[in-house]
Amino acid sequence: MQAADLMRLQADAILQAADRLDPAAFRKAVELVANCRGKVVISGSGKSGIIGQKISATLTSIGAPSVSLHPSDALHGGLGIVGPDDVAVLLSNSGETEVLVLLPYLDHRNVPVIAIVGNTRSTLAQRADVVLDAYCEREAGPLNLAPTSSTSVALALGDALAMSVMHLNDVTPERFAQNHPSGQLGKRLTLKVSDAMRRDHSVVRLQATFFDLVTAISQGGIGAVTVEDTDGKLLGLVTDGDLRRTIEQTSPEQLAGLRAESCMTSNPVSVRAGVLAYDALQLMENRPSQISVLPVVDEADRCVGIVRLHDLIRSGI
Repeated sequence: MQAADLMRLQADAILQAADRLDPAAFRKAVELVANCRGKVVISGSGKSGIIGQKISATLTSIGAPSVSLHPSDALHGGLGIVGPDDVAVLLSNSGETEVLVLLPYLDHRNVPVIAIVGNTRSTLAQRADVVLDAYCEREAGPLNLAPTSSTSVALALGDALAMSVMHLNDVTPERFAQNHPSGQLGKRLTLKVSDAMRRDHSVVRLQATFFDLVTAISQGGIGAVTVEDTDGKLLGLVTDGDLRRTIEQTSPEQLAGLRAESCMTSNPVSVRAGVLAYDALQLMENRPSQISVLPVVDEADRCVGIVRLHDLIRSGI
């Protein structure tokens, strides 16, 4: 069979499962998970267990704490992780696998069971509190044996469950990002200027000479120096570009007599440390002429650092 045909078999299996979906049962499953005061314990054997691990990871990532528990491990101490405030999701295509051994112990702890099962007449389906029909007419593959379409259907149901819980619990992008700090979305919604700025920047006074500025910029290594008064209040900013423009516009014999005030950009664009780094990046880029560094100031306009465009981009936002 061609790869595209195999993929269509799996896609068709998911579409057929969507058509069979019992809205009342699905709603009950979503409410059980969304209102769970403990955690969602997911279990399955073989490929179903692997699919369960992915569903568990997705639930946890949206703020619905979940663990994956193998049936065999459960019988050898793993049941200690299951509490009376938990909800169990058991996966099995046949509904007759070793996940059945968990049922008495879950019942003793009053843990409701959601079954994602391919056989709605199976033992698992008959004993579960909620049944989500994951029946698959044909596996993708020449022998109709390897779990392919059936696992795709189970995963799709698990993803639909997780996303519905996310919607019911009104998970905002900000809340989602808190659990994804390394992803681009997470960084854009959580990383602040204070996380990316450089606090050891070079500082000069208004009386600094042109050559003092050159030395300070060279030693600082970030392509800019701030001009501040004795209280640390920001007065101006001098960048590499400012020095080049000054050289272009000034005769060589006059350079030595120049002071910082003649070279700096007065009242430069600045940002607060608590601003999101992504907003600072937009401030630097969405201008007629881009700027590569931003002074970071506090409420009294005292300079507390410098943030560079390069550092913001490198942070992955």
